[in-house]
Amino acid sequence: MKINFLILFSFFLSLTIFAQKKSVGIIPEPKEIKLLNGEFEFTPQTIIYFTDDNQRGAVEQLQYLFSKSGEFVLKATKMKPSKNFISLEKNQNLEKEAYRLSVKPNQIAIEASTVIGFSHAIASLRQLLPVQVESKTSQKMKWKIPAMEIKDEPRFAWRGLMLDVSRHFFPKEYILKTLDRMALLKLNTFHWHLVDDQGWRIEIKKYPKLTEIGAWRVDHENLHWNNRPDQKPGEKATYGGFYTQEEIKEVVAYAEKLGITVVPEIEMPAHVSSAIAAYPWLSCTEEKITVPPGGVWPIVHIYDPGKESTFEFLENVLAEVMQLFPSEYIHIGGDEATKTKWETCKTTQDRMKQLGIEDVDELQSYMIKRIEEYLNKHGRKIIGWDEILEGGLAPRAAVMSWRGMKGGIEAAQSGHDVVMTPGVLYFDGPQGMPDVEPQAFGSMKTLGKVYDFEPIPAELNQEEGKHILGPQANLWAEYIHTTEHSEYMLYPRLFALSEIAWSPVSTRNKKEFYQKTLSMMKRWDLLGINYAKSIFDVTGSVRFNQEKEKKQVILDLNNEFPGEKEIRYTIDDADLSEKSPKFFKPLEINKTSTIRAGLFIDGKLAGKVYKKNIEIHKAINAKVSYEPYAHKSYTGQGEKTMANITRGSLDFHDGQWQAWLNDDVTLTLDLGQEKEINQVKIGAMENQGSGIYYPIGAQVWVSEDGVDYISVGKFTRPYADNGYAEITDFAFDFELTKARYIKVFVDNLGKAPYGGDAWMFVDEILVN
Repeated sequence: MKINFLILFSFFLSLTIFAQKKSVGIIPEPKEIKLLNGEFEFTPQTIIYFTDDNQRGAVEQLQYLFSKSGEFVLKATKMKPSKNFISLEKNQNLEKEAYRLSVKPNQIAIEASTVIGFSHAIASLRQLLPVQVESKTSQKMKWKIPAMEIKDEPRFAWRGLMLDVSRHFFPKEYILKTLDRMALLKLNTFHWHLVDDQGWRIEIKKYPKLTEIGAWRVDHENLHWNNRPDQKPGEKATYGGFYTQEEIKEVVAYAEKLGITVVPEIEMPAHVSSAIAAYPWLSCTEEKITVPPGGVWPIVHIYDPGKESTFEFLENVLAEVMQLFPSEYIHIGGDEATKTKWETCKTTQDRMKQLGIEDVDELQSYMIKRIEEYLNKHGRKIIGWDEILEGGLAPRAAVMSWRGMKGGIEAAQSGHDVVMTPGVLYFDGPQGMPDVEPQAFGSMKTLGKVYDFEPIPAELNQEEGKHILGPQANLWAEYIHTTEHSEYMLYPRLFALSEIAWSPVSTRNKKEFYQKTLSMMKRWDLLGINYAKSIFDVTGSVRFNQEKEKKQVILDLNNEFPGEKEIRYTIDDADLSEKSPKFFKPLEINKTSTIRAGLFIDGKLAGKVYKKNIEIHKAINAKVSYEPYAHKSYTGQGEKTMANITRGSLDFHDGQWQAWLNDDVTLTLDLGQEKEINQVKIGAMENQGSGIYYPIGAQVWVSEDGVDYISVGKFTRPYADNGYAEITDFAFDFELTKARYIKVFVDNLGKAPYGGDAWMFVDEILVN
């Protein structure tokens, strides 16, 4: 009985602790929390007691909290009051980013050893306050927080966000706002992508043309990123912008006050068309080019490492960069260089002979190592994308692993530090179903997928795992024209990034995190931040019910948000509202239908409307043969994919597409018995930015016996530039015909128009 009592006591104690943690609601989750009795109330009489002038930044953060919503500014003093005060005291025993936060009815005590530690404590304190503290107008209310003890420190030293300001330029004010939001989420590294093909964004006084020419491109913002013509003679370059050195100093100083390190990225040897447009002698060919207004692939205009003048240029640029940025690391890019011009260029070939280098990858490694040596002499380190591993990694370089985890694993195992930033942390991908999201690139990365990411790969042992500095989210801006769109892509996914980067695995709870996200969204509402509500969107999965004699489709509806859901739906033309039928179990559909569904919270539609057209056709569950079979990377759901009624989405990684690389394909369907038919449709996708092209032709034959076939339709279509991701059903209509077998030939483009391979994606053959 005693053992059972102890087990029961422990169970109820764990429930109490969980309930206590749930009521706190801080993102990222602190390492240790202990709730106490009572509460502390902020009033105009509350005083801030600080002990060091280095704490003035933290004092100002505290004072700002109530300056608008509370209509009072807390007084600050170095004389310790007796009650109703907040104390900031240095504790040298704490690690750089650790803090202690003690809340009692008469006093709040904050301890830290550094500016960043105090900043983290205030971020937690701010989230403990009612969300109304974020209001821009006076709020008549009591400002109370519960008594508690928090002991907190980060799991990882690098908790980063990268913003690309080259593809689309964002003003300094937006950068400052982003830093504020990073500080609230305890992120500590701002990776500033200042240089790329489409714009040079940093003033370099020794090379004024970098911003006079390189910062501006012809304005084709009305066209899709991957379908923009180059600048023509006589056209003026009017889109762009850059940061002056004074503006950069302001950003760096502001970040430092918040405990955030700004790491600049100065690309090399590729992604530098903007620099070559300004100074053509930087390239092998010295060809005069203009700043590209949109997508560039392959990237062939790159620096020439055969010339000493190239290194002189880069060292002069980096000298000014180092004067502006005190960060330990300088990011040098190193990715996606197409080195074909190096293979025929006299200067690069001479350099390779001089050094005894046999291939161009090794030449890039030479270039990176030489730049590293220069930066090391000035007390700095380099970090680059994982391509810098190719040809040999520079001795003290750190690696950003973006092409999955493999590069990071390799670098860590060889003793190099790594920042993990694989595809799931690429926030330019959609947060919900691509069909209803703003234009985005790549596969879907939901809030939950980001939260589930583990930065330390299982392949690393404990010692190797220490080389993982931490995770970083990247927001590339090819498709992001405005700050509002940028905010939409960042939040709430950045909430998840902050928690996986800061909190120990043992303290994290996914269900609790979603509840905290709801609270943080209310803060974002008051701050006027345009976050995404994709977590409220409904998704659907379709399958064919093989147990029924008549064709029947099972549609299941779901939503990312955990817990009990109120999903409501309609079939066909009925309006969707809070009075629509509530979804309890998968729907059985036995006729061609349109289903609409949505998640309702407090009687209101919370997310976007899910819409699904289900076409019950005569080839469902047909036997399909292939010649050739789909590419191993995209096999869909196997041989049933072409007749399983489950249509693919704009996310071509969703597992419902089959694809062929450069190959044509012939598909033969066996309907199982002779049927009367008069239409065949081929479901296909185009996403030229990802190398996916519509077929350039197709032909359909039908047969009663599988031996003698009759042609019932054929079409050809010329290639056309198309920057948008689309799904189309290519239909063949013909006279009513009896057939059991249907043969479909689909003609792949074969080779991409601007170089590279051509993918062809097909998801269903529909027969009516």
